[in-house]
This record gives sequence, structure tokens and C-alpha cells, in this order.
Amino acid sequence: MKIELNRVNQASHYEATAPSSSVKVNIDGPESIGGEGKGVRPMELVLIALGSCSVFDLNEILKKQRQEIEDIKVEVEGQRRDEIPNIFTNIHIKFFLKGNIDLDKANKAAELAVKKYCSVHDMLANGGIDITYEINVN
Repeated sequence: MKIELNRVNQASHYEATAPSSSVKVNIDGPESIGGEGKGVRPMELVLIALGSCSVFDLNEILKKQRQEIEDIKVEVEGQRRDEIPNIFTNIHIKFFLKGNIDLDKANKAAELAVKKYCSVHDMLANGGIDITYEINVN
């Protein structure tokens, strides 16, 4: 796996691409180093990676369980320590499911998706980050 970061301006705006996709991800730093709000910040990308990795697997497991999914939304919130480097200490994932979905099946699917299949979860959890999740079905 490989990605490229290409500088867009003289501040801290970069575009990331991967050979597997033509999609560009805009990344920008904080204002303190010249960031202009033209992209997501690197630590936000970590949360995005965890949320997307988990929800891809959750969606596939629920489909295999023949659950009728109308919509899925994910919120991921991370707490960071004050000392540098400001790494995450705790991350909480909230899954919001809409459709004809059995709550017990959804909880089991989330456990598998987050704790067994999501490689991003394993990297972060093995680094000492406490990762929790919850399922909301309506």
C-alpha cells in the first residue's frame, strides 16, 4: 500500500492520492502553522479511518444477517492528552442505524466489525488507546 502527498500551496495544504483511486483527499494543518481550513487535519484522518473501517464491516455483516438497512451514520469522537505528542487516549464510536434492524444482531455485528475485523481499531488499541462504541437503532 502506498500514498502520495503533494504540496498545494506554500502554507500547509496537501493533496493525498493513492494508486488504487483517483480521488484526492485534501489535508491542511492548524492555523498556527499556516493552515487555511482547506482540508482535514491529520488526527481527524485517524478518526475518519477508524469510523470508515468499522462501518464498512458493520454494513456487510448486517447485510449478511439479512437486516433491512435504510441508513447508517457514524460519529467518532477522540480525547487527546495535553502533553506533546497530543495522541488520542480514548475514542468513542457511535453508530446510528435506521431500518428494520434487530438490536441484538446489530450489537453482535458491531462487536465483530469494531473488535475483530477493523484493522485500524487493532492498531490503535494495541497502542494503548481505549476504544468504545455504541449502537443506536431507530
